[in-house]
Amino acid sequence: MERVGFTGLGTMGASMAANLLRAGAELTVWNRTPGRAVALAALGARFADSAAQVGASSDVVVICVSDTPDVEAVVFGPGGLAEGLRPGSLVVDCSTIAPAATRDIGARLSNIGVGMVDAPVSGGSEGARLGTLTIFAGGSDGDVDRAMPVLAAMGRTITHMGGLGSGQAAKAINQVILCGVYLGVAEGIVLGQRAGLDPDRLVQALSGGAAQSWVLANRARNMIDDTYPLGFKMSLHRKDLGIALRLARELDTRLPVAELAASFEDRLIADGHADEDMSALARGVRARIAAE
Repeated sequence: MERVGFTGLGTMGASMAANLLRAGAELTVWNRTPGRAVALAALGARFADSAAQVGASSDVVVICVSDTPDVEAVVFGPGGLAEGLRPGSLVVDCSTIAPAATRDIGARLSNIGVGMVDAPVSGGSEGARLGTLTIFAGGSDGDVDRAMPVLAAMGRTITHMGGLGSGQAAKAINQVILCGVYLGVAEGIVLGQRAGLDPDRLVQALSGGAAQSWVLANRARNMIDDTYPLGFKMSLHRKDLGIALRLARELDTRLPVAELAASFEDRLIADGHADEDMSALARGVRARIAAE
């Protein structure tokens, strides 16, 4: 594996970086909040003083931050990667941002001789920790092939979707489908409880049929207990859903279920639940019932 850099050591990124170290990567890391990197020292990570230093020390650099402005700051801001990257380097962006923004960043990197792969991920904090993420890759055949050993250390299902930006488009679709599943499971759990059914037996029964899903298996307990420990932040999913809805408008397409989920999430975020797991959509279902 080539020398790897990693910027963005949040809930997802820290686990992804740890899996790269376990796979034997020579890894240099940087994070805007320095304390986030300390836990990786025992696994052999080297710490950089800036993103630029990560770029100068690496052949392939992974980015995992929250939104488009964060990616732009890490790459092109003062002390950013672009100040250290050499021609022939490769940037692999595992953040979730708009396809158009990805293509713009890729074009700017190309001007300095640096390649780019967009590689947004799905699977939540559990997938990041276990190295079982689903990764949607976009970019040229050569760049994606080069990135593959790095991606394989962090994920299990890696699919090359097409040119630069296509990974982000696929991730947007993933988030659209997920919001519908979350809403469906939330409504089913709430309805079952109001009907007096044993929720555990209900989930067991549903798990044996066509209603089975990752959300039912991994998030029904949150919905039953009406407690929502963090797996994937509501606010981050709402950001991702915004990307999908903007893409739909650009393509003259309506997404009624995604629009409904966005309205639920907007209310929950306004009520102070932005940092809860997105399974808190069940909280929104209960609140709507109570209000009627």
